[in-house]
Amino acid sequence: MGRGQPLIVAEGYMDVIALVRAGFEGAVAPLGTAITENQLAMVWQIIPEPIIALDGDKAGLRAAYRLIDLAMPLLQTGRALRFALMPEGQDPDDLLRAKGAGAVQSILDNAMPLVELLWRRETEGQTFDSPDRKAALDKRLRGSTSQIQDQNLRSHYDQAIKDLRWDFFRAARSFKSGNTRNVLQTAGASTKGSVLAAGEGDVAQYLREAVILAILIRFPEMVYEYLDELAMLDFEHGDHPSMLRILMRHCQDMDFDPSAVLSENLGADPLEKFMTLGHLQVVPCLRRSGDIEMARLTLKEELGKLGAHRGLEAELQESSQIPEDGLDLWVLHRLAQAADAANRAQRADQDDQTQYDVADNGARISRDERNKLDDLIGAIRFQKTKK
Repeated sequence: MGRGQPLIVAEGYMDVIALVRAGFEGAVAPLGTAITENQLAMVWQIIPEPIIALDGDKAGLRAAYRLIDLAMPLLQTGRALRFALMPEGQDPDDLLRAKGAGAVQSILDNAMPLVELLWRRETEGQTFDSPDRKAALDKRLRGSTSQIQDQNLRSHYDQAIKDLRWDFFRAARSFKSGNTRNVLQTAGASTKGSVLAAGEGDVAQYLREAVILAILIRFPEMVYEYLDELAMLDFEHGDHPSMLRILMRHCQDMDFDPSAVLSENLGADPLEKFMTLGHLQVVPCLRRSGDIEMARLTLKEELGKLGAHRGLEAELQESSQIPEDGLDLWVLHRLAQAADAANRAQRADQDDQTQYDVADNGARISRDERNKLDDLIGAIRFQKTKK
């Protein structure tokens, strides 16, 4: 260790012998027993971040998962673990014999931090296709990170979990969306029929994403309030995905300032350009500073409309993979329901544009009623009374 070698905790003494012979002289092992609290304390006295090298089989993975629970209450700033998992069916000795020291060094260089192994343990082989399953996942993860006594370190673990959650569910949605696009590109005209026309275009989606972001920037407390709903969004346009992710990442900071964190991460020019977009200037809750109730209602409405159209997209993704002869009445009913919800959301937008004006105080006024009032006022003639 004094010559700069990493401290590698292997499973058995044969692994230690093989590693030392291959030049990895900082190798130790618990000699056939599970790693204990005392042994962790000993290796942390030597180095702040030892590497746990485990066999690439189910037993090795189970040992790594058990070590998570042992280590969590003992973690502190300056006390961490990284995990190097050997290829399936191999231990360090096997890998050295098969591919040499370079292969082992590559695995050590890419050893995963404890938080990533925790995420793998809680998600591997599972499906999260309902709010209940996602909530159960969140509960298990919070239960693990809550064991960390160091409050500052615990907050960083919680943030890392949020980032992993974001990446995981966004990747899942992107994969499904990509598959659907490929299917739809090869589908016949009958498959691309009237249901697709019920969806709204990219411009409307872009505007809706922008309104949601602008509300969150103006009312930062709402980022944390709607964190679960925001985590499930799949923004697709320009800087919108990056902006949303940055807001979610920093929303629990003591001095959370959306404009500051966005400028720091994206630069001042993109934020200034975004906030001066013309369509944001007519949104009532953005024109009226401080009206958080109107902002909350607007955000709920926009999230609901976005959800309706994304729901239609999900139904299209699923149904596009069903052979034409398998499109039974239930599938068609679900498509019709989703299309109807999307159409209602679209009609609501059109109603907003065609039936209402926005007063200076932000209130919506029926355009017909306003026109009638204007006509009435125009018909009134004021004359001075003659004495």
